Amino acid sequence: MVQILLPLRDNDGRPLPRALFAQVREELVERFGGLTAYTRAPANGVWEEGGEKQRDDIVVYEVMDDALDREWWSTYRERPEQRFAQEEIVVRAQAMERL
Repeated sequence: MVQILLPLRDNDGRPLPRALFAQVREELVERFGGLTAYTRAPANGVWEEGGEKQRDDIVVYEVMDDALDREWWSTYRERPEQRFAQEEIVVRAQAMERL
């Protein structure tokens, strides 16, 4: 299972256009045949950078990727990083066992 964490706001705190999220959703559905989007209650991220606390509201898109093509994900991650104007978009993989 792979999750991609997308910020709801740009670096100046303005809401990002819905079209950006739709584009990522469409690309992932096309590649993996579906996804789960956690959008109802945004997750809140907090971290410290340069001695200051930073905060971010995010949504999580999750896909089932049994093959885990790390190279594809590494390359793909650059697209939303550019579109969302982010230094880094977190993409994380988790081991999963179907029951």
